[in-house]
Amino acid sequence: MAVCTNQGFKSLIPLAGTDGEFLYYQLLQNRDRYKRFGIGSTFLEVSKRDTENFKLWFPTSPDEQRKIALYLSEVDDAIEHSEDLILKHGQIKTGVMHDLLNRGLDENGQLRRLREEAQDQYKNTSTGWIPKDWSPFALGSVVDSIIDGPFGSNLKTEHYVEDGGVRVVRLQNVQAGFYNDSDKAFVSERHARFLSKNSVVSGDVLIAALGDENYPVGRACLYPTNLPPAINKADCFRLRSLPSKALNSFIMNYLNTPAARSQIDRYKQGVTRQRVNTTNLKKVIVPLPPPDEQKRIADRIALAEASLHTLTEFREKLLMLKRGLMNDLLNGTIPVVVEERIEAQANV
Repeated sequence: MAVCTNQGFKSLIPLAGTDGEFLYYQLLQNRDRYKRFGIGSTFLEVSKRDTENFKLWFPTSPDEQRKIALYLSEVDDAIEHSEDLILKHGQIKTGVMHDLLNRGLDENGQLRRLREEAQDQYKNTSTGWIPKDWSPFALGSVVDSIIDGPFGSNLKTEHYVEDGGVRVVRLQNVQAGFYNDSDKAFVSERHARFLSKNSVVSGDVLIAALGDENYPVGRACLYPTNLPPAINKADCFRLRSLPSKALNSFIMNYLNTPAARSQIDRYKQGVTRQRVNTTNLKKVIVPLPPPDEQKRIADRIALAEASLHTLTEFREKLLMLKRGLMNDLLNGTIPVVVEERIEAQANV
């Protein structure tokens, strides 16, 4: 397909003996080094002269270039396929959550019939139609506690230690339905004891009090069972429900639904970054099934989340593999042997 570019591009046309895909990967690998030549205040731009003088490593054999590019493109294809699966399973999980949190599961673990097909199994409430044996409750009436993080100077950047202390839960850790453990922070055990009322243990609900268009206010997750006890930072609420009335996992899932978001949106405050406080969060109405049905629903959603998590982890492994291969293959750290069959085909 023919395309054209504007003045913001530097279009590179490979010479004979230069594999275009290999050139792409080399430029990708050396992007940060190339950016150092950029000049400008609003937008950085690299001149034509600097682009022409930019030095890259190339195998002298075009066949070796092609083989390296093939290795990397195969990994890219696998990454793209994994991303398609993640998107598909994400859509499946969204559909599963919608059905489970609106129709529930009967005692046989089956979805209830749609309201249009069995209206006698539903009732109309202030939060809309819900199964007839569910009841709407204000969140504050079914929780044991909702705790915000330490106030002001009780937890500041200078309190953090490099490693070996107690985990600190921060906003970037709290995602909708899962805990992102890629960004870690710690405080000393001594300071954690000082903040003991902010303790977080496995199974606690974590709620983001701050948000934007990409990371909504009120998004929630559970603190993972495989992590040690932690403390929560300001604007990261820690919620514990009353076991006799609600399960933490059910509350967490409901807070990530559009129905809960629409309620939380009414209580948001702020201009640059919007937030919700614990007083208003307690006003959110949660339609609750009986505890045994809550567990069936939460377990079913957890299966869908586990499948999505497995795919996400696999994608991260592929990305790490690609980074390692690019470093080794494009710098010549690992030599690439070109089979005779490929050489013969190349000479045809």
